[in-house]
Formats: sequence, C-alpha cells, structure tokens
Amino acid sequence: METAEILHEFERATGKFARAAVEAAMVRREEVTPELLRVMEETVDRAAQIDAEGDYMAHLYAMFLLAQFRETRAYPLVVRFASLPGNLLDSLCGDFITEDLGQVLASVCGGELAGIQSLIENEDTDEWVRGAALSGLVTLVAAGQKSRDEIVSYFTGLFRGKLRRQWSHVWDTLVSYSSDLYPEELLDDIKQAYAEGLVDPSYIGLDDVKRDLVMGKDRILARLADDPHRRLVSDTVAEMGWWACFREDSQNRAKGTAQASANSRLNPAAPSSPIKRATPKTGRNERCPCGSGKKYKKCCGV
Repeated sequence: METAEILHEFERATGKFARAAVEAAMVRREEVTPELLRVMEETVDRAAQIDAEGDYMAHLYAMFLLAQFRETRAYPLVVRFASLPGNLLDSLCGDFITEDLGQVLASVCGGELAGIQSLIENEDTDEWVRGAALSGLVTLVAAGQKSRDEIVSYFTGLFRGKLRRQWSHVWDTLVSYSSDLYPEELLDDIKQAYAEGLVDPSYIGLDDVKRDLVMGKDRILARLADDPHRRLVSDTVAEMGWWACFREDSQNRAKGTAQASANSRLNPAAPSSPIKRATPKTGRNERCPCGSGKKYKKCCGV
C-alpha cells in the first residue's frame, strides 16, 4: 500500500478500522512519518474547519502511530492540539482525552517535560487535558523513563503554589496520581487540599489515600508497574482496533444495509461517533470507560 493510499484510508470515519493501512504505515515508517506530522499540523491549524466536516479521523491514527514510533517531533504538535478549546477537542476526539492523551504525551515527549508541564500549569487549558497531562507523568514513571522522586518533587510544586487554589478536576487528579506514586511525602499537602475543599471526595477520598499509604511504597509502585493503562503506546492496532465505532460497523452489516439505512433516516442528527469505544471489562481501580476520568470504583462501578 502506497503512502497516499494509507493517508486516504485514515482520513474519514467509515465504520471500519483501517488495519491494513496501519500495518502498511508501520512498514513505511520513514516515508509515512512526515505525512503524519503534516496531518497533525493541519489539524491544529484548521481545527474548527475540520471539526465542521464531522467525520475526520486522520489525526487520531496519526497520534497513535507517532506515539508508537516515539516520534519526538510530534510532541509540540500534540501539545498544541491539546491546547485547543475544550469543546472543540471533545468534538474532535471525545474520550481520547481522558483515556489516551496521557499515554500519547508520554510516548512522544522523549523524557522532556516542559510541554506536558505547560498543559498542567496553564489555567486556560481544558481541565480534562490537564488531568491527562498529569497522568502522562505517572506513565513515564511506570515506564521507567522518569524517577518517582522527580515527579513527586514536581507534584510538590503544584501543591505549593503552581496551581490556583480553587477546586477543579486538576486537583482531583493531582491527589489521585500522587496516591498512585505513594503519597508519603505529599500527605500533609493532600490533607490541606481536602481541608480547603480543593478535592472532590467522591472522586478520591482521603481514606483512599491513607489506604495506599498503609499498603507501603513497594506494593504501590509494583501496582503502578503492573497497571495496563500505564504503558507507552506500542501497538496502534491494539489501541484503536476495539473502538465501538468499528464494532458497530460489523453489527450493522449483520442486520443488513437496508435496516442500517432506515435507522440513519430515522435519526439523522445522531451519527455514529468515530471516537466512542466499546466497554471492556474494567477493574475497580482502573479508569472508568465512560470517559469521566474517575476510577471505575468511584464512577460507574459504584
């Protein structure tokens, strides 16, 4: 498959995962990479226009493949993309932000943190993006690219002045991810955050933090290392191939094209989103597949 054909397969949501094109892109990595970078640049520069088209999908394929390739040239482009207004991001990529952005950032940053930190510290950035960026830092620890102590030290700075002391989802994730890294040094800061009402206890309670503390550092870090959500992107097929939009296509074919067409006419305002997923089996301590960003036990698993 030639590069032009690969890009054509990626461009629009068809209801079918472009597996052959993804596999061809892996083979043609050197030739395809500049084109994927171009896709990301154009997506950022023309985001509103692309969103208005409704079925564009090339940027999602591009981000996963560039992450799999560990392409550091994608890092500033992903940061620019993540800095778009929240409503535009949600329309362009939905639950990619809460489920995948952190892993993508960790995979393309090459260990350089300034871009991720700029997302976290910018009060104008969408709060779900900021939470995902925090998640990316924890993924770097789990992947062995950053030390726990370095990220805990950065988290300390966030607790002690780098974040506005007003509740937002950023505070919820900061406490949650501090707990995932073993919260011993941060416990007083975490307690103070709860005392000031900066953290939603329905997202993570102080008792949850204390339970992680009791587990001990070695067990907490072992749990982090074993967390399947704390992996750098290594397989675009595995990351994207199970999305619900692709499964829905096979279900529609089974029902027959006539019925699918009738359903479309009956509900023209609700097209199948290219970014919704099928719900996998979810562990209690994993992120909820509904896209809230909360742990499953604190969300749909309650």
